[in-house]
Amino acid sequence: MARSVQLRSWLPWSAVSPRNGYGDIYAGHARARKPVTPKVEAERDLVVEDAATGFCGAVVGFDKTYDGDFVRLEDGARRTRLFAMREAAFLIDGKPVTLVRPTAKPQKTAATRSASGSTKVEGLRARVALPSRIWVEGVHDAALVERVWGHDLRVEGVVVEHLEGLDNLGERLASFGPGKGRKVGVLVDHLVTGSKETQLTTGLGPYVLVTGHPFIDVWEAVTPKAVGIQAWPKVPRGEDWKTGVCKRLGWGTPQEGWRRVYAAVNSYRDLESPLIGAVERLVDFVTATD
Repeated sequence: MARSVQLRSWLPWSAVSPRNGYGDIYAGHARARKPVTPKVEAERDLVVEDAATGFCGAVVGFDKTYDGDFVRLEDGARRTRLFAMREAAFLIDGKPVTLVRPTAKPQKTAATRSASGSTKVEGLRARVALPSRIWVEGVHDAALVERVWGHDLRVEGVVVEHLEGLDNLGERLASFGPGKGRKVGVLVDHLVTGSKETQLTTGLGPYVLVTGHPFIDVWEAVTPKAVGIQAWPKVPRGEDWKTGVCKRLGWGTPQEGWRRVYAAVNSYRDLESPLIGAVERLVDFVTATD
């Protein structure tokens, strides 16, 4: 009787197990993975090298054609070329990267400030003027107040007028007739104890507020730094102050000097604090409800 012979497979059981795939002789070995190329946003002025041609330049723009997205590079000689934004097509520090268009960044909406430092009202419409007024001594005072507080005054509907000299204050008040809801704020130069200005502005009633600064002229209320000088020069009594200042600073005529002063003022930071405080108090006074 013939003996039956049982053949044994030369393959181990683990190699033919369904768990790792029948006949998979690579089972248990790590599969080769394709290297991942980092994506870099092509921000403007980013310097990259085209891997195929060696052209090196800064990102200056983009283009889009039927063939896809292209980036425009500009080299040191101001020559520009377009390159397709394909995977691993560029080098940064010798390492391959894939350029992508920059993502749009949300714009930050910061509150815009007026020259006085207040929050600026956008789309401001003209408002009917209040009956109350702010009076200043001269044209230059009015111009500087308008330059710094003009936006605030238009928001509140406050009109600034100049007196053409403080000597006219009594006559103007008699004609205006201050009263409830009809107030007057007066800004005065050189408002110091014992001065003529103090005597002319005392005891004017509850509907008139007088504030001022200690400077001889409103020019002096502009900081020396703003006009590019170390300090305002001293002018002897009896000499016209503006003329004396322009003479000592080499500014020419007072008209030429005023143009320098006016152009130097862009915000409240260019003014001395006594003038800032004086104007702010007047604005609060004439806009407050009785």
